[in-house]
Amino acid sequence: MDQDARRVEEGFGPAVAAVGQKEDHNKAQFGKIDKNDGGDHCIDNEKELGTRTGSSELDHHPSTEEKQAEEQPVVVKQKSKRVATLDAFRGLTIVLMILVDDAGGAYSRIDHSPWNGCTLADFVMPFFLFIVGVAIALALKKIAKIDVAIKKIVIRTLKLLFWGIILQGGYSHAPDDLAYGVDMKHIRWFGILQRIALVYFVVAMIETLTTKRRPAVLESGNISIFTAYRWIGGFVAFLIYMVTTYALYVPDWSFVLHNDDGAKRYTVKCGMRGHLGPACNAVGHVDRQVWGVNHLYAYPVWIRLKVCKHGENAPSWCLAPFEPEGLLSSISAILSGTIGIHYGHVLIHFKGHAERLRQWVSMGFILLTVAIILHFTDAIPMNKQLYSFSYVCFTAGAAGIVFSAFYILIDVWGLRTPFLFLEWIGMNAMLVFVMAAQGIFAAFVNGWYYETPDKTLVNWIQDHVFINVWHSERLGTLLYVIFAEIAFWGVVSGILHKLGIYWKL
Repeated sequence: MDQDARRVEEGFGPAVAAVGQKEDHNKAQFGKIDKNDGGDHCIDNEKELGTRTGSSELDHHPSTEEKQAEEQPVVVKQKSKRVATLDAFRGLTIVLMILVDDAGGAYSRIDHSPWNGCTLADFVMPFFLFIVGVAIALALKKIAKIDVAIKKIVIRTLKLLFWGIILQGGYSHAPDDLAYGVDMKHIRWFGILQRIALVYFVVAMIETLTTKRRPAVLESGNISIFTAYRWIGGFVAFLIYMVTTYALYVPDWSFVLHNDDGAKRYTVKCGMRGHLGPACNAVGHVDRQVWGVNHLYAYPVWIRLKVCKHGENAPSWCLAPFEPEGLLSSISAILSGTIGIHYGHVLIHFKGHAERLRQWVSMGFILLTVAIILHFTDAIPMNKQLYSFSYVCFTAGAAGIVFSAFYILIDVWGLRTPFLFLEWIGMNAMLVFVMAAQGIFAAFVNGWYYETPDKTLVNWIQDHVFINVWHSERLGTLLYVIFAEIAFWGVVSGILHKLGIYWKL
């Protein structure tokens, strides 16, 4: 299987589609790098998930009008081009993740919202899931052998789960702690890659199993793109999430906190339904019942709430673990992938730039409007930790608008050069995610320390090249993240792209 095709399917690499061109019936293709095409990738569906392209030229019988058109002299024959926007959007998401993770401590306004609300960091996960959905729609456009497709989906899902547990389950202590290993009594079962794996599996399986019901050509009408496909996955996920969130009874619960003075048990009083606060929501209750309270994320962002800054007088739940990528919230996250699938379907069925943008932008603004109404009427507040419906709508709408803006700039106007570094990162997103966002490369460098583990090249660069020069820890940290991490990995990704080297799952 070709490298690009693998990355398209998993949502971590370049995705390709025809852009308003007539050649080869405007088919989206997935495959090897064309070295004579300036780095543009074409994707061969015959080699991805047992798929095949549509009708061949041999099956085509030209009409009278087409014969007359063929007799006309051809001045320029344009090649089909891939939609570079997908790579750039994926690269932007990785860049945002690095920025908010490593500079969010210095600039709290870009860090995750402690509870209700939406900050820059809160866009990262939905943007990932959105572009996963777009890529799945393209990779599974045509499927010849469903059993082969299912096998590949299952294998890729298991790989994502494996890497998620290794990187975020507690085994890796990168980048600051050079130790590794995890106490199985406290391993964290869910995380970023695990959520992506779940959404990818559900959305890709539905797309695969409904392949025979897909229309080859859309019917006329403004809503034909909606009625042509089954939104069953998103609807079921929405139904399960809403019913469970508002109907599930949450009883009192307890947790044990270990510190230097020993272990102390705390009890949180609940006994209610439909609560959307930090202590007694159904999202946390489901995770405590399914995974166990000891297997949840131990440092939830709600610790930055004002009520949790009162020292010993703070509520006991302020010290409790909570899983931001939990099971019920990940079911809600399937909606983000489903909306991404819709944007991919638009890319497949509509060949003109204007029609694509009309579909995308209108959908984006509708989602934003719904989210704003739900949030500011306090009906359903935006909340990343709960992955609330208003949060899904707001972030998916924003993803659609940003995706449309990138499409205009890069694929319509041809302003590709300023976004090349985002494309390169997007093509090797899994590599940059592991090495930069998860700190594996920094941990490797920190392993070569001088005298004491805090005397490393990474710390020296951060202190002497950035913080001391600018006489500001906040500004120095931000500049370090921009230049020593984001720009560095942009250059590395560009070099790897030129060499044809990509991380494959």
